[in-house]
Amino acid sequence: MRVFSSLLVGLLLAGTAWAQAAAPASSAPALEFNLDNIDKNVNPCTDFYQYACGNWLRRAKMPPDQMMWLSFVELDEHNELILKDILEKDSANDPKRDAIDQKIGDFYQACMDEKAVDTAGLSPLRPELNRIAAVPDKKSLIDVIAHDHVLGANTLFDFDSAADLHNADMDIANLDQSGLSLPDRDYYLKDTPKMVEMRKHLADYITEIFTLSGQSPKDAAESAQTILQIETALAKAAMDRTLRRDPKNIDHKMTLEQVEAIAPDFHLADYLSAVGSPGFTEVNVRNPDFFKDVNALLQSESLAALKTYTTWRLLSMAAPWLSQPYVDANFRFRQTLTGQKENRPRWKRCTDLTDRELGEALGQRFVERTFGADGKRRMLKMVTELEASLKEDIQTLPWMSEDTKKQALIKLAAINNKIGYPDKWRDYTKFNVERGDLLGNYFRGNRFESDRELAKIGHPVDKGEWEMTPPTVNAYYQPSKNEIVFPAGILQPPFFDRTKDDAVNFGGIGIVIGHELTHGFDDEGRKYDPKGNVRDWWTQQDGEEFNKRAACIANEYSNFVAVDDLKLNGKLTLGENTADNGGARIAFTALEHVLDEDPSGKSREKIGGFTPEQRFFLGFGRVWCELRTPEFNRMLVTVDPHSPGKYRIDGVVQNMPEFGKAWSCKAGDPMVSANACRVW
Repeated sequence: MRVFSSLLVGLLLAGTAWAQAAAPASSAPALEFNLDNIDKNVNPCTDFYQYACGNWLRRAKMPPDQMMWLSFVELDEHNELILKDILEKDSANDPKRDAIDQKIGDFYQACMDEKAVDTAGLSPLRPELNRIAAVPDKKSLIDVIAHDHVLGANTLFDFDSAADLHNADMDIANLDQSGLSLPDRDYYLKDTPKMVEMRKHLADYITEIFTLSGQSPKDAAESAQTILQIETALAKAAMDRTLRRDPKNIDHKMTLEQVEAIAPDFHLADYLSAVGSPGFTEVNVRNPDFFKDVNALLQSESLAALKTYTTWRLLSMAAPWLSQPYVDANFRFRQTLTGQKENRPRWKRCTDLTDRELGEALGQRFVERTFGADGKRRMLKMVTELEASLKEDIQTLPWMSEDTKKQALIKLAAINNKIGYPDKWRDYTKFNVERGDLLGNYFRGNRFESDRELAKIGHPVDKGEWEMTPPTVNAYYQPSKNEIVFPAGILQPPFFDRTKDDAVNFGGIGIVIGHELTHGFDDEGRKYDPKGNVRDWWTQQDGEEFNKRAACIANEYSNFVAVDDLKLNGKLTLGENTADNGGARIAFTALEHVLDEDPSGKSREKIGGFTPEQRFFLGFGRVWCELRTPEFNRMLVTVDPHSPGKYRIDGVVQNMPEFGKAWSCKAGDPMVSANACRVW
């Protein structure tokens, strides 16, 4: 698990990506910034989100294969059409294809060969299921779990590599909690009607999958109860995701002997050998209590029960890529979580899977078609302008001492900027892709990635590595590398439009840049130093002042209602809300500097009847115009550190006096907070 703060949620469940592609392009509203989205019947000082998005909200229709519809997903669909065209051409069995086109084309072809997948049924997975069935004892089961980890299953726990929290130049081994089918521990532990209902849906889904796999309905139902019992125990042992935001809570370096002492039934030495790990002496155990508690679970549960659970984790991972009955069962379960009405067409699912397994091979072809050198230059110029704005903000903060300001400026100057695509592409030579072998390709891709990750242990961190593929419509800040990253996929309208004025672009991609820069100084990012090490570089008084201001934002957002009577978790969303507020403020300041640098004054002229400052906020609003299903909205409140689009707009502007001035708002207006929160 790699820790980074992204602009938009990226959720995975049962092997299928959540916020991904949408409907055919013909149904998508225009991506560009458009004043027709505005609802002029609404006072912007009363509800700016409704003002900026009102007409868009009335016209937009949620495609039936979506649970969330906003500019990110619209643009992702646009990108997927480009990827589809690339993959369809490369999937032809042309001997003249080069190695990249062969791999991505044959992977896509195998995924799209629905007839072959349906004919094969469960047979491609049968050898793996037989491997589990043949396990004679609990000690041997650990070897099978290691094997399944390599295949991509998140059985029982997680083992990977990541930068050392105290020596960010080196990758070390990490052990972590895992093993759940539902999105969060709360789904197992809370007894609200919705959570009880979701546990029933999970039991029904497990029962259906085991029945399809050959068990009698009665035995399958008993298997489901066994799995729920084990996963509930894993949930109880797991650390709350809000606590995990603080790096000190996931910082527990231990020797292998110490791990063996607290969790002997994990047989760690045997596991490491079976998973193919290189040798090492220390490992960061992100949640030692989890391994203590799960060790007791391994002792108390029967071998048969543990084998049933292990079988389920493999079936759950593979279900979206097996024959149609499994695909349908998987989708019906996901529907209960997301409200999505239809499964995505197969070509979209296969495009997404190709991007996940061969992202930097497919990404090369995507970049060749979409991202020119001019786009990279303009982005770097905006990043420079935003960094200058944040530098000015830090220098003028009234609550921060000079000592801490000095350290903050050193960290800001050290931030690395990655734009568009990696300087060095990933080498997939060792990933063997075969036509007509979907599940085999999927497993080999996961094995390739597992081997690649574990090979990092004990070696210097690759500073050039990317955590997202070039077509991705997102951006992120990585605290261990102190870097901001913007894939080519997001550097398009409505975020970045070369045909629009600076005000609109600063309100779009400018705020995205500011958002990611601010992550370096939010409640989590501020605990990392310029080199990416966890280190407290704040004076005690400044730390207390930061916490006071952060608490204001946490309390403010905790009063926003997401759906029905369910309010946001202000502590879970604190980092993203801090980044939204800080990003908007420094982007606005950067725009003002750009406008001031125009001696002609023409850049301050109105366009479409709106001042540059107003167009800045309208550009911001366009990015977050959003539809969500109630089910998906409810799920995100539990698991997503981001606020819904409405509060990413209204929550920010009500804290900005600059907004009130731009729109001539008055004290007492809903978008003018009497006690505005501000960290940066």
